[in-house]
Amino acid sequence: MSMSGADPHNAFLIAAPSSGSGKTTITLALLRLLGRRGLRVQPFKCGPDYLDTRLHSMAASCGSEESIGINLDSFMSSEGHVRELFSRWSRGADASVVEGVMGLFDGAEKSRGSSAEIAKLLGLPVVMVVGAKSMAYSAAPLLHGFRTFDPALNLVGVIFNQVNTPSHYSYLEAAARDAGVEPLGYVPHSEGIAISERHLGLNTSASYDRETVINAMADHVEKTVDIDRLLALSQCPRSVAQHLRQKPKGSLRIAVARDEAFNFLYQENLEVLAAHGTIEWFSPLADQRLPEADLVCLAGGYPELYAEKLFSNRAMCNAIAEYCQKGGHAYAECGGMMYLGKMLTLKDGTSLQMCGVLDLDTTMEDARLTLGYRALTLEGDPGGELRGHEFHYSRLKRTGDLRNIATVKNARNEPCLTPVYRTGNTIASYIHLYWGERRNFPCWLHSLTE
Repeated sequence: MSMSGADPHNAFLIAAPSSGSGKTTITLALLRLLGRRGLRVQPFKCGPDYLDTRLHSMAASCGSEESIGINLDSFMSSEGHVRELFSRWSRGADASVVEGVMGLFDGAEKSRGSSAEIAKLLGLPVVMVVGAKSMAYSAAPLLHGFRTFDPALNLVGVIFNQVNTPSHYSYLEAAARDAGVEPLGYVPHSEGIAISERHLGLNTSASYDRETVINAMADHVEKTVDIDRLLALSQCPRSVAQHLRQKPKGSLRIAVARDEAFNFLYQENLEVLAAHGTIEWFSPLADQRLPEADLVCLAGGYPELYAEKLFSNRAMCNAIAEYCQKGGHAYAECGGMMYLGKMLTLKDGTSLQMCGVLDLDTTMEDARLTLGYRALTLEGDPGGELRGHEFHYSRLKRTGDLRNIATVKNARNEPCLTPVYRTGNTIASYIHLYWGERRNFPCWLHSLTE
């Protein structure tokens, strides 16, 4: 990535010592505040989180200017791809804001794939968010450690969260200066904001007023955080990377599910689909028919929250089943796989019929989190290893005569038992794959583009 002759713009990464420090609230507030100033804002998220990017898109989109949140993940893709993404999506922006993941140095293995790795890779200054509800001068050694642990990291400022009085902040301000990190202000505790943050990504109802919530966060943060100084500290040369050459657009008809039940979609995966044809959105909740398609994609989401409505829409269940049984190409991830199964059992033990394409049942009973990066090799795929991640609470209750077509490992290169199922031309798994870098479909879809 060349920096020579590049014009400056604002760019920084918001990090924290650990999860739960308030990164998301402050990131959303800053995105909205910068947008209110008339800046074109481009949001990014470190790691595989697809919920935060949706919220970033809302917060950064002001007036007629629409922004799309982009994932930067150095485990699921190469360093070159991360640079290319940041350069391409920042190209027309006045300010690029990257929200980190977990703690600053927390990665898939040690700091591999961490916020720190992304910051160094892109040459971004880092602003820490420190939850300081029960902290005063102890902030000094904390910040000193983060500033000096890796000399290649540029930690320029800190925002203290959950600080209720100016006198409390004065102790923290002195600690930050003694640690060599510039204090940029503080955010007082607000129960309303805290409750809103907890529900912001979890409440999928279209009636939930996220705009009001994000504006309230911005109003709250603006009172006590020095935005002007933040902008002064985050002037960066605009990166110039080698951009991908556009291939001729394909002619495939691609039906992609998108509604309140199915919405975990990586923008770069959609870019790949769009390069191969025309995307037509459809809703398994509301639509009665499946669009004419050469490929149907069912992303993850919350089918368990809408199971009764999905069950009641037998017209769509039957249309998808008929499409798949007649040899149509279909790809489903996580919630999409649950929908293609025979039965979905809810927490209360209620079992509801789904599409019946896959001979499996899933359940929310005794739900427990399965989480982690995945590297997989697909049977017969000449393209090599694919990468993605798992994040789900449901589990397989029963599997019938289904064939696993993948060898899967975790981030530590240990065998992982998560299957990738194939029946006919339908592929399904709990794994959320990232194929934005490959710019092509995995093996079972190659025949569509030949």
